[in-house]
Amino acid sequence: MSDQKPTYLTAEGLQKLKDELHFLRTKERPRISGDIAEARAQGDLSENAEYDAAKEEQGLLEARIAKMENTVSNARILDESQMDDSKAFILSTVVVKNTANGMEQTYKLVSEQEADFATGRISIKSPIGSGLLGKEVGDQVAISVPAGKVTLEILDISRG
Repeated sequence: MSDQKPTYLTAEGLQKLKDELHFLRTKERPRISGDIAEARAQGDLSENAEYDAAKEEQGLLEARIAKMENTVSNARILDESQMDDSKAFILSTVVVKNTANGMEQTYKLVSEQEADFATGRISIKSPIGSGLLGKEVGDQVAISVPAGKVTLEILDISRG
């Protein structure tokens, strides 16, 4: 039994993670093993930079695979249809207005594994994501971000 906290993902996010894990196990692992064998065949390993690089890449890959396996084993699928829309939680789509400049922004609150700022999907562990959690429409929240403090007013919360 793992003492890890669950990682909340959408069914789509979990499948994407499983697909990437499968790729790493079946394509990248054999490729790196081949690189190691090829470098080993070159002779003296004590001064073989290709061998050292391949072994380091293998170590990083194995660490990444282990982390992903842990995430998959602790994953919990979220059912958006069963979630409350009155407050901002994971999988909420939140429309906010920056009170300083009046600009509106839409964010979908997701797990760290599914975050993609370019598409408006922010982690619930990011400064803005964590600042919005549990808030309701009409709330104003002051959030410390790398550029300073920003005050956001929540205009709308929805699912999907």
